[in-house]
Amino acid sequence: MPISTTRTGDGIVVVTADYPPVNALPSAAWFTLAETVLAAGDDPQTRVVILAAQGRGFNAGVDIKEMQSTEGFEALIGANQGCAAAFSAVYDCAVPVIAAVHGFCVGGGIGLVGNADVIVAAEGTVFGLPEVDRGALGAATHLARLVPAHLMRALYFTARNITAEELERFGSVYRVVPQQDLLDAALEVAGEIAAKDTRVIRAAKAAINNIDPVDVKKSYLLEQRYTYELNLAGVADEHRDAFVEKGAR
Repeated sequence: MPISTTRTGDGIVVVTADYPPVNALPSAAWFTLAETVLAAGDDPQTRVVILAAQGRGFNAGVDIKEMQSTEGFEALIGANQGCAAAFSAVYDCAVPVIAAVHGFCVGGGIGLVGNADVIVAAEGTVFGLPEVDRGALGAATHLARLVPAHLMRALYFTARNITAEELERFGSVYRVVPQQDLLDAALEVAGEIAAKDTRVIRAAKAAINNIDPVDVKKSYLLEQRYTYELNLAGVADEHRDAFVEKGAR
């Protein structure tokens, strides 16, 4: 199953994405991921959700090849709406969400981890937004939750990556561990949270969301407006075609 779930005996649900070769999710998968995360949180037996992935990396964003092989704007709209749904699901999940990240976390992956409650990463994992190189915008809202404002701008404009070790120094990544220990580390943190009174933890998740200084959903929607403008102008297609052509060589 491309999106699968496993449950431990202490109320921890692991949601795993597996879309070879790089976990670039097609439009429908973003909606499936959103539904799966929300359903896990709505289950009163769930105390914590872990978001993980199989393969070379955690998430490579949207499937650009799908977008460029589809006539009209259906795939573009689906990808944008699907990403918004998945990012919101992580944020709105009734219980804490721990992102267990390895390899790379780029594009839409930043939206997922930026809205997660805790991030545990494998050594050497890189995080980044290549959006400007793809003629698109988005997830600056979420990158801003990981790094200081001026660094966010520098990373956004240059499309450069930042490592898990650097993010750990900023405090946005909670732990960095060898890749073979990643799931165990995430389960350890999840177990500590799961041992608390889930009624209190669920209230705490709602309370923390309600005191956030930025409405992440509205902020991301505003970013998407500029993405649509670039698409209507034809700029985004130029960059996506170049990306697909380069990958085909």
